[in-house]
Amino acid sequence: MITVTKTIKFDAAHVLTNHQGLCKNLHGHTYRVDVSVAQEDDDAGDMVIDFKDLKKIASEVICERFDHAFVYNTGSEGEREIAAVVERYGMRTVAIPFRSTAENLAKLFFGELKARIPGLYAVKVWETAASSAECRE
Repeated sequence: MITVTKTIKFDAAHVLTNHQGLCKNLHGHTYRVDVSVAQEDDDAGDMVIDFKDLKKIASEVICERFDHAFVYNTGSEGEREIAAVVERYGMRTVAIPFRSTAENLAKLFFGELKARIPGLYAVKVWETAASSAECRE
């Protein structure tokens, strides 16, 4: 098997309600997302996917929606209140039905990209340069 990976980046803010550490406070990250596509060795193609095409799809699915937004959990009253203020001042928000952890974002992105990228192998979300979560089939 051979895999190819394209990296995209976006900036977003979030808060982890009911977390005991510092992430319970409103903060942001420059997220790095690695999108990997696999091809079996016996596949006749000499290119798994064009990197330009992979970047375009990943940017459409992830960056256009999440870049410079406040990502919030619709199940948290406090996060909904913050989002309402952000929206009232004309700023971007992204509502998701779960906590905005790197693990959950990796699962979300994998599920959304799978429908558009044949052979999708893995999605890794880097919250910091040393901390990531990866979702694979």
